[in-house]
Amino acid sequence: MLIRPFRESDTDAVVALWSAAGLVRPWNDPRADIRRKLAVQPELFLISELGGAVVGSAMVGYDGHRGSVYYLAVDPAQQGNGFGHALMAEAERLLAELGCPKIHVMIRSDNKRVIGFYRGLAYGQEQAETMGKRLILDES
Repeated sequence: MLIRPFRESDTDAVVALWSAAGLVRPWNDPRADIRRKLAVQPELFLISELGGAVVGSAMVGYDGHRGSVYYLAVDPAQQGNGFGHALMAEAERLLAELGCPKIHVMIRSDNKRVIGFYRGLAYGQEQAETMGKRLILDES
């Protein structure tokens, strides 16, 4: 498996991956999210590739205070093979190089399997509420 930066030619494969992994929601346009990421720290948009096929992704960010990881996805047929661990290790490495002291991930509270994945990587639950407000509505 190879981990590399996202290329625009990956777009269709990444959207299909996110759909297969259950990350796409009706209120988020994944193509718009990709365009937004390419405008901010595009070098931190990671793709894992196996035999030339996209099998994983992670959108990584750093705001100078905290790091974040979004859209961590692994092809369901490849889950359990260590690709998610490898993507997170690379995200952590890149963030550490930038001087990032801490990473936050957001997980839907009913996604017990993914919560277990992150606990296995030594992530712990924070005593904080996550709140959001949509500023731009994606067109469907």
